[in-house]
Amino acid sequence: MSRVLLLLVLLVSFVTNANTVLILGDSLSAGYRMNAQQAWPQLLAKQWQDENRKVEVINASVSGDTTQGGLQRLPSLLENHQPSLVLLELGGNDGLRGLPPPLIERNLEQMITLANQAGARVILTEIQLPPNYGRRYLQQFTAIFSRLSETHQLPLLPFFVAPLIGENGMIMDDGIHPTADAQPLIVRQVHAFLTPYLRDSRKL
Repeated sequence: MSRVLLLLVLLVSFVTNANTVLILGDSLSAGYRMNAQQAWPQLLAKQWQDENRKVEVINASVSGDTTQGGLQRLPSLLENHQPSLVLLELGGNDGLRGLPPPLIERNLEQMITLANQAGARVILTEIQLPPNYGRRYLQQFTAIFSRLSETHQLPLLPFFVAPLIGENGMIMDDGIHPTADAQPLIVRQVHAFLTPYLRDSRKL
């Protein structure tokens, strides 16, 4: 095999096995009230790099974003980054505003469809609301994520804030957002869940 042909084969292998992970979320993933380098998506990217994996992490999370905002932003993100994996972490701000669960579900479903049409695998993140939103609304909201996961056969990442609640120094004084100290613990959860869904990405 000529040297040029060998280089082409290696290049094709690199492109095929490389991973681009798009994280589309809100303040839980955007690094609320902390340096962006401290946020869990950046720490996750570093861990994969330390493991010698070819993974590019695009953190497109925006504090305060809703499913409607994510739906509006997603097409250009898919076109610009062509991700192999899309992690959807949206719905919390919709719920905190008391938006109708059918609207939230419809927006998420449209994002799932767009990502699938672009050739990306979707991982859905479970979202939980504080208990003071009323039993009926909480039941309707919580059911969104398990139903979408089952309908579209999507892996469902458990709500990564839940294990931090009640732990000293892990949640900010607003009772919602994880602290900078909590970010490595979130990475541990997300890394263990997402890594099996990466393409074989160890560098040659």
